[in-house]
Amino acid sequence: MKKSHPLRRVVLAGAATVSGIVLLLSLKPSSDPGSAQAAGAGAAAQEAAQGGAGAAVSGAITGDASQTQYGAVQVRVTVSNGKITKAETVQAPKGGQSDQITADAVPKLNQAALTAQSADIDAVSGATYTSEGYKKSLQSAIDKMKASAGASQGAAGAAPVSGTFDGDAAQTQYGAVQVRITVSNNQITKAETVQAPKGGQSDQITADAVPKLNKAVVTKQSPDIDAVSGATYTSTGYKQSLQSAIDKANASVGAQGSGAQEGSKAPEAPKAPEASKTPEGSGNAQAGGTFTGEAVQTQYGTVQVRITVSGGEITKAETVQAPKGGQSDQITADAVPKLNQAAVAAGSADIDAVSGATYTSGGYKKSLQSALDQAGG
Repeated sequence: MKKSHPLRRVVLAGAATVSGIVLLLSLKPSSDPGSAQAAGAGAAAQEAAQGGAGAAVSGAITGDASQTQYGAVQVRVTVSNGKITKAETVQAPKGGQSDQITADAVPKLNQAALTAQSADIDAVSGATYTSEGYKKSLQSAIDKMKASAGASQGAAGAAPVSGTFDGDAAQTQYGAVQVRITVSNNQITKAETVQAPKGGQSDQITADAVPKLNKAVVTKQSPDIDAVSGATYTSTGYKQSLQSAIDKANASVGAQGSGAQEGSKAPEAPKAPEASKTPEGSGNAQAGGTFTGEAVQTQYGTVQVRITVSGGEITKAETVQAPKGGQSDQITADAVPKLNQAAVAAGSADIDAVSGATYTSGGYKKSLQSALDQAGG
């Protein structure tokens, strides 16, 4: 029998420690987009510490990926003293005619973002979907910038962060790459791959490249690592997922004050609820914010879920990735809205599968549970 597990409400003590986690990165500026974000975040931490409350934000901030009819659009902005000095796309539609549209539209959108200093920019003619996705991701980056500015006040003396953080799965030409980092007292002590390309020649490439990439992360304490020769796609996906894991470590500090005693050790990353307390699949979210579950591979493609939590309740559920192509398009179009609605109604991952979409439903529930675990079960 299906059971609903209402989300518990907790009081968050304020995100006064957002700058503390960034100190674990010790990043240097680089031409690599992923490392640029982390490097800028370190600069923001130093500036906030020197300037005190109200210090202007500086650094690189990546907006959420916005799904469009032709592919994902994701924007990264570089900020100096509260002003956007650079806008770039991390993801944009590609393949076929999309390549030409992206090549024409993206530079114009980037320039418009700099000029307007906001997401209130005009769509590029002939690139309506890309423009809309760009604006949504840009707004997300700006929102994160504002949140960082507010949370940086009083950040001095922040407790060190420890925990395990899974990056988002990065899709490459040969398969998904997903990285998990373990952080102890602001230091990356371990890096490992949750997913990596496999099958055929990919097995040999992965076996050679992944250990080198993992070791490089621990050595450099940053995503500013060299690609492994002969494994360009895997290396690029690895660095993207690694940056995502670092971003989540940064974001996690907002909940550090929740019920913790002054001077206590920062909490570890959220873990799945104990079976003795909560049935499998319930995953009650405690925090507020947006949480992206792990990408789950199914027989027909990847499924990944993002939830928005407010006041301890799931207010929105959406799919970041879902099977597509051929008959999958119709199945996804029918199943995903029903699954999203069920997640909000149940407030948990204990939802029924959609008839005719068994694999998609199974992947959706697993990714949803992962998102709930990140929110805090």
